[in-house]
Amino acid sequence: MRKTKILVVDDEHLIRWSLEQNLKKQGYDVVSAGNGEDALRIVREEQPDLVLLDIQLPGISGLEALEKIKEYDEEILVIMVTAHGALETAVHAMRLGAYDYINKPFNLDEMSIVIRKALETSDLRREVQRLRSEQSRKFGPPDIIGASRHMKNVLEMMEKVAKSDASTVLIQGESGTGKELVAKWIHYQSARAEKPFVAINCAAVPATLLESELFGHEKGAFTDAKVMKKGLFELADGGTVFLDEIGDMEMGMQAKLLRFLEERTFRRIGGTKAFAVDVRIISATNRDLLKAIEEKNFRNDLYYRLQVIPIYLPPLRERKEDILQLVNHFIEVFNREFNKHVTGISKMAEKLLLEYHWPGNIRELKNVIERAIILGNEDTLLLEHLPLEIVAKASNQTTGLATFKLPPDGVDIEEVEKELIRQSLEMSEWNQSKAAKKLNLGIDAFRYRMKKFGFLK
Repeated sequence: MRKTKILVVDDEHLIRWSLEQNLKKQGYDVVSAGNGEDALRIVREEQPDLVLLDIQLPGISGLEALEKIKEYDEEILVIMVTAHGALETAVHAMRLGAYDYINKPFNLDEMSIVIRKALETSDLRREVQRLRSEQSRKFGPPDIIGASRHMKNVLEMMEKVAKSDASTVLIQGESGTGKELVAKWIHYQSARAEKPFVAINCAAVPATLLESELFGHEKGAFTDAKVMKKGLFELADGGTVFLDEIGDMEMGMQAKLLRFLEERTFRRIGGTKAFAVDVRIISATNRDLLKAIEEKNFRNDLYYRLQVIPIYLPPLRERKEDILQLVNHFIEVFNREFNKHVTGISKMAEKLLLEYHWPGNIRELKNVIERAIILGNEDTLLLEHLPLEIVAKASNQTTGLATFKLPPDGVDIEEVEKELIRQSLEMSEWNQSKAAKKLNLGIDAFRYRMKKFGFLK
């Protein structure tokens, strides 16, 4: 493991030597400089983790050196060493980006403590950056798959929303189109990314409990309220609340949500104190809210309050050009998860996936690929790895056998037989045994016909 590198900058040789020896005993890699110019050269060449920088230096001053170090790399920790009583200068150094300062004459143990705290702070900062990067990778643009015109429009809208201060967003689309993923993307690509993202399914929580989940309650507010509980709006202050299946929220709760959206304040159940919070509300539904309004099941005023920024996610059948891109993405995901090495999908399986209607949208496609990866042992996903309903429905659409009628002028039976042999071979990835079974033929009879029609030399 690489040692932490510290640069000691002081024009007094004895101080430099003393610090070098002490820090080396503590396990640090130490380099030194007697002036600011040498210090800047070493910073560029050695890239130290921390600099002990004397303010009083020949040539450029310590403050000037500090500015240039921070211009080169603002992540380098700098601890200023100042003359006793030079408080104003030390404060100025902190404003320029110094982590801390220590007065001369200093105690070596005191210096060691300041250095250790600075390095711990740096490690913590790097860990936060790593976690933030992981969050970004998890919910960022790479997870929103699609290059179709429909999805390009959606992505453009998502980017605009993430950069804006829009407080309410409404995502509409069929079940399985990825509404929650879009909500998370918007949150983690926005200025709210460091604050909480909390989600609740309005259809899964009984109406009697939903108000408590959102607004919280005070101790004793109702029979089971044995302790005070904060609601999601309070817990997500500064962040995002995702209200999934908003179309299933009962009318009384809709009125309370509308009041919160208009005032941005709420009271816990059983409480009198009003709490003000700053949250972005992203709602989602697979219901036709305009129809629900006509049927008196959804408030007209709440609908227009929620859909300040509307986003519509098209069903997968309307963006078929994205299917293979999604397939390859899920293959990569499940290869990692199940330690498989699938490299692609056969042409026939690809054809059927493109022709399938996908009523369950992306969620259904993901499940199909997961199943195929688990069950398959080959490096290619084949027709036999797909669910029966996909093969059956797509096959009927492709062949038209279910609706075939003999034309008035008749047909050439030889051509029909040849076409059946060809289709059975393609559907079976040219596995002769499987193709023969599809036509209820023995392998010898099937091979005879393959030779007859030129499929076998």
